[in-house]
Formats: sequence, structure tokens, C-alpha cells
Amino acid sequence: MSIRHVFVAAALVGGFVLGSPPAAHASVQPAAASVHSMSPGRVGGIVAGVVALVGVVLGGLALARSAGRLGTGDRRRGGVAALVLGVISMAVGGLVVATAEGGLGTGNGLGGGIVAGAVGLVAVVLGGLALARSRHTG
Repeated sequence: MSIRHVFVAAALVGGFVLGSPPAAHASVQPAAASVHSMSPGRVGGIVAGVVALVGVVLGGLALARSAGRLGTGDRRRGGVAALVLGVISMAVGGLVVATAEGGLGTGNGLGGGIVAGAVGLVAVVLGGLALARSRHTG
């Protein structure tokens, strides 16, 4: 799978999550989501978390390549992909956190958004380190 495919998939997923309008609630107190239902916040948190996890894996592989421990693949592409996926996951996770009604445990995706932001930050750091090392070793 080329990096171009990863970027297109991330853009489609990000556009799907960002393009769906949140449901308007008439009540003042938000009701907790059922354990078996998938609210838009939960879906957004899960998607952002998966995108962040992919970014961490790509950043780790790119960092291992730049250190000479793994293959001779393209170091810069993996670093850039990790950076882009990390930023996308932090943006989507931040959006989920900003629009979540209620606290943790209500099923509105607040916990998933927080985790996606943290894991996305790790992906950005790994991607940045891989890019910095690829400049020095290349």
C-alpha cells in the first residue's frame, strides 16, 4: 500500500467524521448512550484512535528504518505519513472532545477523543524524529 493510498483513506475517513452534523438534542441534560448503540461521538473517537494508532505504527517503522535497524525503505515517507495521520487524529479527537455532551462514561466519545489526541501526539513526535534522523543519515 503506497503512502498516497494512506493519505486518501485518511482524508476520506476524516471527511466522513467531520462532515456528519451532530444530532440536535432538545433536552438540557444529555442522556447516556446505550452500551450497544454507536453514537456519532463514539464512532468519531474510534476512527480517530485507529488513525492515530496507524500513525504510531508508521512512525515507529520509519524511526527504526532511520536508525538502520529495519530494512532500507523510504524513511521520509513513513515520517510524513505519521505526521499527517497524527495531526488528523488530534484534530478529529479534539473535535469529538469539544462537541461531547456529558462527561466520561456517557457514551459520547469523550474518552476516545482524549486517547486519540494523546496517541496522535505520539505519532507526530515519532514522525518528526524519523524525519529529523532521515535528514542526518541520508
